[in-house]
Amino acid sequence: MRVLQRRPTNLIDLWDGERYRRAVRIDGRPVLLEVQNSGTLEVPDLRLSLLGGAATAHARSDASEMASAILGLDQDVTLYERFAEAPRTLRSTAFALRGMRPPRYPDLFETFANVIPFQQLSVEAGMAVVAQLVRRFGEGMTVRGTRFHVFPGAGLIAEARTVSLKQSGMSLRKAQTLRSVARSIASGALTAGGIAELPSSEAIDRLTEVSGIGRLDVFPPGDAGVERSLMALMRLRSPASLARIVDRFGDCRGLLYFYGIASRALEAGLIRAAPTLMHTTAPL
Repeated sequence: MRVLQRRPTNLIDLWDGERYRRAVRIDGRPVLLEVQNSGTLEVPDLRLSLLGGAATAHARSDASEMASAILGLDQDVTLYERFAEAPRTLRSTAFALRGMRPPRYPDLFETFANVIPFQQLSVEAGMAVVAQLVRRFGEGMTVRGTRFHVFPGAGLIAEARTVSLKQSGMSLRKAQTLRSVARSIASGALTAGGIAELPSSEAIDRLTEVSGIGRLDVFPPGDAGVERSLMALMRLRSPASLARIVDRFGDCRGLLYFYGIASRALEAGLIRAAPTLMHTTAPL
């Protein structure tokens, strides 16, 4: 959940040390998802609650499906963890991040809206732009005296003026790109289902503006920060060395990207290391 949150300034994905909370729209109404783990790392027991809205059977089903997708619960990470634990230089970090699953955004537009503002910016700067976008265009809801934000939908951004989008901190080009993507999604010309059915190579061709979305067999190119983190973590001397390791990870290369992000969060103290495995003496 810390990897999903990235920074405490995230207005959408909230983790307070005990529970994950996120306001979403279900059946056209804002509701608050709240997830708590009553189990252990080895035997999780996640409990989902819906707050602030009518908890119909249909809403509970949609909420469960959405929370599972956001938290990556349908992904079996056994193979990925085995690949990550193999390199000696990555092993201690892999042990510290046991249980991490690849998080996702609940819809295609939010995915784009969390990629485009970050291009050529630091994580902190990108998150500041997204926070302004949420404050300007997102809906709010109050539960138990706390205010929560709902991420703005594609339809709303599709109708927004470019100058208003720029006031969130985006450049003119990024504002135009985000609005163009929003219009394609709102019109149905670009759908998550259609992208999911394509092989990664064709999906990247289709998504010429933004590459490497939601694909665990793709290592997003051009993220200098993550590349530097992985090179330092794995004690590599050149980007070419990293490229060779990425290729060796094959269909697991996308998760290597998350390890690059998470390693920085570990170093900054934003993620607490998983408990030490009883059957290993690998240092954490």
